[in-house]
Amino acid sequence: MGRLIERAACPPDALVFDLGCGAGEWVLRALQEHPTARAHAVDMSEPALRRGAESARERRLDDRVSFVRGDAREYRPPQACDLVMCVGSTHIFGGLAETLQAIGEHVAPGGAVIVGDGFWERPPDAATLEALGGTPEEFQDLAGTVDTAEKAGWTPVYAHVSELGEWDDYEWSWTGSLTRWALDNPDHPDAEAALAAAREHRAGWLRGYRGVLGFVTLLLQRLPQHG
Repeated sequence: MGRLIERAACPPDALVFDLGCGAGEWVLRALQEHPTARAHAVDMSEPALRRGAESARERRLDDRVSFVRGDAREYRPPQACDLVMCVGSTHIFGGLAETLQAIGEHVAPGGAVIVGDGFWERPPDAATLEALGGTPEEFQDLAGTVDTAEKAGWTPVYAHVSELGEWDDYEWSWTGSLTRWALDNPDHPDAEAALAAAREHRAGWLRGYRGVLGFVTLLLQRLPQHG
């Protein structure tokens, strides 16, 4: 994460925009890396936005970031941005190509995009597709993912492909947090459903898409003919 943000090379007083920001880890890291930058971050999840705002206060960044509850497809920042990010949220727009088309409207001349999306490490089998509830066409291989970015008018200047251990850590953290909450709150009406959801997701990951679905985060700049 840090290397991608560092290589974005934002100008002084940059404006950063994160679409589908979740709890805001990416946007807060960008503000830490660029001490004079300001940021807007939008997401539909109120709990995630609360966690982001709390984290911003803890890091003393709350005076430079605005967390907004809203639809990333509709929200417009006050001006064009020097760095626009959408990591793990391309489904909001319907896929990678659609995401790049949509967020390109927010990028200032000379600005950069950080976008993260899945790709097939190897062709998916029936178990993988069942676990994801998807189709083979939903993702491409890594080369095809880069081709999609270039066809949309962007070219990678750096990228990070998540290793299996990183992906495992994410999945164990996600399912583990949900499981722990359910075990710590056994009388909550949603506890049983939370345990079931964690178990179902974990099974789909371990028996389905683990080692098949990868994740790449691309640092992109606009191709000259699309400027």
